[in-house]
Amino acid sequence: MSLMKTFARVAAGVMLAKGIGTVMKQRQQGGQGSRSGQVGQQQGERRGGLLDGLLSNNTSGTGGGSLSDMLGGVLGGGSRGAGSGRRYGGEHSTGASGGLGGILDNLTNRARGSGGGSGGLGDLLGQLSGGRKSTGGSTSGSGGLGDLLGGLLGGAAGGAAAGGLARKDSQATNDASFGELFNDAVTNNGEPEVAPTPEQNAVAGLMLRAMIQAAKSDGKIDDEEKQRLMGHLGDDIDEEERQFIREQMAAPVDAAGLAREVPKGLESQVYLVSLLAIDLDSEAEARYLNDLAQAMGIDRETVNGIHGEAGVTPLYS
Repeated sequence: MSLMKTFARVAAGVMLAKGIGTVMKQRQQGGQGSRSGQVGQQQGERRGGLLDGLLSNNTSGTGGGSLSDMLGGVLGGGSRGAGSGRRYGGEHSTGASGGLGGILDNLTNRARGSGGGSGGLGDLLGQLSGGRKSTGGSTSGSGGLGDLLGGLLGGAAGGAAAGGLARKDSQATNDASFGELFNDAVTNNGEPEVAPTPEQNAVAGLMLRAMIQAAKSDGKIDDEEKQRLMGHLGDDIDEEERQFIREQMAAPVDAAGLAREVPKGLESQVYLVSLLAIDLDSEAEARYLNDLAQAMGIDRETVNGIHGEAGVTPLYS
């Protein structure tokens, strides 16, 4: 299984285990639950964003299918080409349309437009953007692919081990964006039609780490949540990937440490997936998001903008 497919599975699993239930409850109650000082109040009336389709369908009583099915539809956003026999990506693609993949690609394109990520290994953001061919990097020397993947996947999976994990079910080049591959994987609950590059897999691994860190930021991830998350991965994930996820669940919560390993230009994307992995109902989680944003150098206006795109209350009043 590629890390892209694993990320798609974990994204749905974490949101089912942690974030979605509480957000739905707050929306149904029209709650105003507050968090302290710097953090804005819950706004039960807030509409729009990534979660709105799921929440409005569920709370109106008109939605069909299971919560897991609806969540997959919201995350995948009806990915262009996914499961339809139509190709996505290509020279003129601007990235994914809709779903979490669409927001991630939009954030990547904005970072490229502002000069973020320049000078990295083969320009990492260029390799993740739609319409730009993604290419594998060199495996030798300081700053090579092994070093990059080791940083993105964390110290426990550094060096050659990280390179092996990121290369699983990958190809050296493709012309699809990160978001298109993610939407395809989550919509079809399988591998994307186009195999990811090792760099795209490594960024998927970074997003995995970010989601799991955020899910633990309230001080706990209980056994039921762990079982729900691991069960959502299915039987086709191999032991190496399961061990990677177990290590992330066991690792201490460290917003500053995670931030140090986020390549320039991926800060907003990491913040977004972190936001989607939490309950949004505790001071500890609000503090974690604030600490992560500050450590990655994201200003308050940008943070609140990301909350708006996700369809949840702003962090700052």
